[in-house]
Amino acid sequence: QEQERGITITSAATTCFWFRTNNGSTPSGQYGDDSEEAKFRFNIIDTPGHVDFTIEVERSLAVLDGAVCVLDANAGVEPQTETVWRQADRYSVPRIVFVNKMDKIGADFFNCVDMIADRTGAVPAPVQMPIGAENEFEGIVDLIAMCEWVWNSEDLGASWTLKEIRPELADKAAELRASLIELAVEQDDVAMEAFLEGEEPDEENLRRLIRMGTLNMSFVPVLCGSAFKNKGVQPLLNGVIDYLPGPLDVPSYKGFAPGDATETRDIERSAKDSDPLSGLAFKIMNDPFVGSLTFLRIYSGSLKKGDSILNSTKGKKERVGRMMMMHSNNREEIEEAFAGDIVALAGMKETTTGDTMSDPTKPVVLETMTFPDPVIEIAIEPKSKNDQEKMSTG
Repeated sequence: QEQERGITITSAATTCFWFRTNNGSTPSGQYGDDSEEAKFRFNIIDTPGHVDFTIEVERSLAVLDGAVCVLDANAGVEPQTETVWRQADRYSVPRIVFVNKMDKIGADFFNCVDMIADRTGAVPAPVQMPIGAENEFEGIVDLIAMCEWVWNSEDLGASWTLKEIRPELADKAAELRASLIELAVEQDDVAMEAFLEGEEPDEENLRRLIRMGTLNMSFVPVLCGSAFKNKGVQPLLNGVIDYLPGPLDVPSYKGFAPGDATETRDIERSAKDSDPLSGLAFKIMNDPFVGSLTFLRIYSGSLKKGDSILNSTKGKKERVGRMMMMHSNNREEIEEAFAGDIVALAGMKETTTGDTMSDPTKPVVLETMTFPDPVIEIAIEPKSKNDQEKMSTG
């Protein structure tokens, strides 16, 4: 149904791996030279942008560390974008913006940048600019490394070449880079002092400053491309590594003891495998093969198949029957999971959305989700006693 309509209806969780690369075949070296060593794991939740499915976004934002806000290059910031942006603000989720569909008629990157400032109140910081637009869209200019990424159209964007910036774009790129540096150096007194003395930060330092500004939400890096043509996707994945937080960059989560009427948040949980287990169930899904699946974001500790865990929101014990790593609608059975992972658990009987799962000996309640008021309410009732029994068993 989602593919047929071209929209996302339910939030799909998936896991993938990526190493930071400039050429597509070897790591760029900042995080190690070996592809295994430089590999990052992304736990991705694709949330709906449609107004009817706001609650799916709410549930997902509660467990995310960082977000990529995808805009349509033609439409820019739409009303529902503003709603989701406010939700992300409420959960203090650092984000980067990807201006998608640069090959679409009417695509305008700079209009999108202006709309971000106008409608969300955030400070946009373009770290790329497009080369052409609509049918002429060829690639991007990287404003940090000051080079062009140009994609080869024959192989659906799988390969690209890095080139020097063409003369007609050089002035605009220099102007945008100067604005970017001015924004970035405000993050660090030493860099600011050096900048005022005429010394610009080097590439590595500039990335570090942009990361700092993104994490403390001073500004929002803006990237662009066309996901359908696979242009700009690889630098976006590099951008996720460069600018968005990993589980260790996020401050420790503070929860309260179950049964504490004042809800004093004085119990800390950090993203360490050695900490006691704590996690948040953010989605319940029915699977035709496995039955009810509970999606759990593990904040601290580790979880093994067969473990007995406590639903500290309800005070009920649960047993982990099967544990799966989801790849969109496929699943892979796993034996154990660690801090920062998103897993699907089968066989949870009492758990509902928003419940905290924790170590039975060290219980904690992390979060209570707020649900927006429904736009429409519908009630269903059984016609006969027989139907009523069927309905009660689900």
